[in-house]
Amino acid sequence: MFGPLLRSTLRKSQPTLISAFGIFSAHSLRNQSTYLIRNPPDSAPRQAPTPLVFLSSKQWDKSSEIGMTSLSAALAEKGFTCMQVDLAPPNVMPSTTEELLGHYEKELSYHIRLSSIPFPPVLIGRSVAGSLIAQTYLSSHPASGLLLISPPTNTQSLSVSLPSDLKDFDYEPRFPLLILDHTSAKEKQEKENRLVRDWQVELISLENLDGQEAFRAIEGWLDESGF
Repeated sequence: MFGPLLRSTLRKSQPTLISAFGIFSAHSLRNQSTYLIRNPPDSAPRQAPTPLVFLSSKQWDKSSEIGMTSLSAALAEKGFTCMQVDLAPPNVMPSTTEELLGHYEKELSYHIRLSSIPFPPVLIGRSVAGSLIAQTYLSSHPASGLLLISPPTNTQSLSVSLPSDLKDFDYEPRFPLLILDHTSAKEKQEKENRLVRDWQVELISLENLDGQEAFRAIEGWLDESGF
């Protein structure tokens, strides 16, 4: 993932359980969700104050975890405190999608509180699960920014099954927001994604979402957004 730069980063930046914010376990007994904190090394060019939260739920949507470990390790090397959390599904499947997403929202909120991060984070979610969970969370919790990688264009074009229909989100994106997707999805995002169509949020289209070009785009967006 992310080419030689990220392979090198992974060798240098290992997960740590002792952070400036406290001491954490990388495994949570709460529904078997897991998380870890990656701190910037002393050699990082800076110490960015805004934490990054990489979220996934691989048991619900396997593609939501693609590249998260590599990306969080690389950005920690650049000076960001990175929290990587994989959220477990509920023990009993709820009857509605709202209840399902409510479960994930509570799980994510619990782990963010547990980590005691001092500022609202930038949320980073991929694919259907990561995108839906991130947007559900920020609909009722503070966040400094949002990065969606290959998200569905709307809640009617989902590639995973849900307990019931889901209405489109209606939050106003009054914070830095980036959508990163494949070049082949650019036109669909522009036509169907309300964030792009109605709010003109930034959309970057690339052939490879896991290469160095994608990493540079993400890093550049974080810098331009003041993080």
